[in-house]
Amino acid sequence: MNEPLTALKIALFLSLGLSFPIQVFAQHSSFEPGARSMMDAHNCYPYFEWWADRIDRALSAGTPLAIEQDPFWYTDPHTGRSWSVVAHGAPVTGHEPTLEQYFFERIRPLVEDALGRGNRSDWPLITLNLDFKTEEPEHLAAVWALLNKYRDWITTAVKSADERRVDALDVKPLLVLTGESDKQAKVFYDNLAVGQRLLVFGAVHTNSQDPMAVPKILEPEAASNYRRWWNNSWAVVERGGQTQAGDWTGEDELRLRSLVEHAHTQGLWIRFYTLDGTDQDELSCHGWFGSYNFGSLSAAQRRWQAAQRAEVDFIASDQYELLADFLKGGIKVGESPKCSK
Repeated sequence: MNEPLTALKIALFLSLGLSFPIQVFAQHSSFEPGARSMMDAHNCYPYFEWWADRIDRALSAGTPLAIEQDPFWYTDPHTGRSWSVVAHGAPVTGHEPTLEQYFFERIRPLVEDALGRGNRSDWPLITLNLDFKTEEPEHLAAVWALLNKYRDWITTAVKSADERRVDALDVKPLLVLTGESDKQAKVFYDNLAVGQRLLVFGAVHTNSQDPMAVPKILEPEAASNYRRWWNNSWAVVERGGQTQAGDWTGEDELRLRSLVEHAHTQGLWIRFYTLDGTDQDELSCHGWFGSYNFGSLSAAQRRWQAAQRAEVDFIASDQYELLADFLKGGIKVGESPKCSK
């Protein structure tokens, strides 16, 4: 995957504003940046009373995969009691599932089976991507307590005295990622004593003033012990994002590759969201967002293919089964899940 640098590649690095690789892996393990391209199940939770089967659909696509969950802090107006639910945003009723109920207990059989078998070759099997919709201190503390409850399942690293030191991961069936927020970093990293284990890893900060800036301007940070991944909208690849995308070109391919090369050189996993391709009727049927739609399945598939070629780590989509099948080589062009609420 990491080929020797030729004169042509050196010229490409310089022209695209890339830094030279600080580390080259002779052989990838399952968790190193660039080792595998995974389907990332976007917004994988119910909306109101609909689409409760999203996590079952995602898991049916097989492992390894990533699953996005959006924690929201709900306060009951009658009792004043608060708890974390999985929801995209208001209105929230309190009847939404909890992260423990909807995600952790749903994956229990899979994780316990993996731990029993002890074959680490494809671990982490599941990457949990936490997209916090509210960041109250008590909310972050509640999620930290929940992660501690399931810590035996979770990939960890020791907190060292030097934040820039990227300590080795103790890989388990589950990897937990979260956003670039400094509020989250305070709870999930800063408040830990040296020697404690990190249970969740944050994203690096992105300089989003010019989405089409060269990679090292967009993302100047290398991986740290806590910040180990880079989360991107597709607008950093094609100007204007999905709805403004035209034909996929060689220039687009070079742009995508430059971003991925930069991330991996910096020791970061990289994610792009959200690569959908369908007609308007299916969008409304499934509760997907038009802003993420390339307009046709074939247009999305061309981007999926390019992302896989470029070794993107996490490819987010609402079309779980189709993307997972595509990445495994079982392409079924034009097929999509039946519309069911």
